[in-house]
Amino acid sequence: MDKIQANKLTQFEGWFSIFFNIILFILKYWAGIVTGSIALVADAWHTLSDSVSSIFVLIGAKVSIKPADKAHPFGHGRAESIASIVIGVLLSMIALNFLQESITKLRNHEMVNFGMIAIVVTIISIVAKEGLAQFALWAWRKNKATLLKADAWHHRSDAISSVIILAGIFLGKHFWWIDGVLGIIVAIMIFYASLEIFRDAVNPLLGEQPDTLLVNQVNEICGRVAATNNFKAHHFHIHKYGDHTELTFHIKLPGSLHLKKAHDIATEIEKAIKSELNIEATIHTEPDNSNVVNQLKG
Repeated sequence: MDKIQANKLTQFEGWFSIFFNIILFILKYWAGIVTGSIALVADAWHTLSDSVSSIFVLIGAKVSIKPADKAHPFGHGRAESIASIVIGVLLSMIALNFLQESITKLRNHEMVNFGMIAIVVTIISIVAKEGLAQFALWAWRKNKATLLKADAWHHRSDAISSVIILAGIFLGKHFWWIDGVLGIIVAIMIFYASLEIFRDAVNPLLGEQPDTLLVNQVNEICGRVAATNNFKAHHFHIHKYGDHTELTFHIKLPGSLHLKKAHDIATEIEKAIKSELNIEATIHTEPDNSNVVNQLKG
């Protein structure tokens, strides 16, 4: 999937989520008013908050597709990471709210009492929100946009909150504490999801160590271009800007090698890395007079 198609898929997921979240908000809010359920009204507003995360998905997708310019020479791909961090913050706030409400219910020995309308609306909400989560995860697997994974977990947090309400409906009469305990469990799950989102979004911003597979691939390309089996690149640095990746590293070439020949080898390696790995590479060459490197062709 190319960059434009991937971005369109992200934006479609954002608009799709906003549309269904508004419909679900209206349905839950109506059910809460009719039944007099404060929990359902609160859950309705929780659903509407998901539209906020979807708006950040749209903003992140729109900004990240902008081409490189003088102020941002590597493009705007990191807008996705920034938007993901915002969604992670929203998830953490939701988890904290669940935790506080659950502890309050346990302290007050509160029980959950809902009618049939609440049951039907809650089941519809669970199915719809998990459906949205699955759609966002499917889109994420297609284009690897961290925004979509974050939005998927936001949808799932709403589905899980509805499961808590449904569990309370059927079990609350027998176990007064079930709603509060389930709420604490869900809060922990959402906190864990938000930590994963933070990790995926923050690591590229802070800087990551290239993985072993990438290092091996680069060394294989270097050895092939330079026609030597003893070629070892080193001093790797990788910088990710959405779907644009910059890689810098050092290579050693014989000290007696002509400067133009050394430059040509480095250029050929950079071209091969771009062609095979879709990574922009910048190579620093160093003289090696230790006779460890085999004689280069030419």
